[in-house]
Amino acid sequence: MNTPLQLMPGAMLVGQKEGDISAGEPYLGTAYAIMMCYWDGIAHFIMYLMMISRITDRKAYRTLGLFWAGSLCANMSVFIVGIVAGKYGSEIRPAFWLNFLFLLMPVWGAVTLFTRPKDRPLIGGYNAQHVQTMKLIWRPLDLILVLVLLAAMAFTILRGLVALDSSLEACSVYLKHYEPYLKDPVGFPRVMMLHMFFYGLPLMGAFVYGLLKPGCTWMPDWTMFLAGAMIQCQWAHIGASLHPRTTAPFRIPNETFWCVLAANLFYAVTPILVALRVHSNPYFFLKIVPFPGQTGLPNSEEKDTKYKDK
Repeated sequence: MNTPLQLMPGAMLVGQKEGDISAGEPYLGTAYAIMMCYWDGIAHFIMYLMMISRITDRKAYRTLGLFWAGSLCANMSVFIVGIVAGKYGSEIRPAFWLNFLFLLMPVWGAVTLFTRPKDRPLIGGYNAQHVQTMKLIWRPLDLILVLVLLAAMAFTILRGLVALDSSLEACSVYLKHYEPYLKDPVGFPRVMMLHMFFYGLPLMGAFVYGLLKPGCTWMPDWTMFLAGAMIQCQWAHIGASLHPRTTAPFRIPNETFWCVLAANLFYAVTPILVALRVHSNPYFFLKIVPFPGQTGLPNSEEKDTKYKDK
């Protein structure tokens, strides 16, 4: 359904009038909704095909499913709340309530995937023990990711305070000279910033803890979930702030265009980098459990490594 919706505002469908759809859901003509529909019609469609393929081949799809669930949860929650909180809140039509079905689907999927057994074991042996004895200073990649996460958290706080109408001078300067789109009356950018402030910020703080404290077995799941949510939100946010449907006063100023674009791209890839790190070398995030009858783990890497890629 979203594929024709995404093409319609871009004038790619011949003979389809914009009013035919906007009469039922007028907010679909906004820049944010257009970018959201592009993501639905392309990225989510590809994810559906990949999950169907893996299910058909009886292969694990839990990781991909969590990425999809995070993406669609963020997509629909920002969309629904933005409609109600923005300038279209007074134009709620019966078609609006159908959006809750698309929100319940990823919520149900996320709960199901989080509660089902993991695709990989959670117990590590020699390799995990060796990695987990290393201080952060001897894990340069993790150290860089901690610093990147702290920078992303600071960026989240700044934009969250802007969305909350903070009177701080830094917030006023950022809003005026960098991202005036945050105050677009459509409401979507403001709701997205509040989502990141109240949900994304605590998760990023938890990821910092997970990179410092060994044995956090929840890291693979939640990093993938947030990666899906973040890339979807940032896609729609960046695209909408550049889209011609956004009125000129709310677009990124030319003087700070590259700076704002780089900051938003950096922000978008941060959870993805963390998720890739966690899934590519998960020993630090496994539990260390001695074998039955042993007082400690043996020093033979060949004998006691329980973790195997699947």
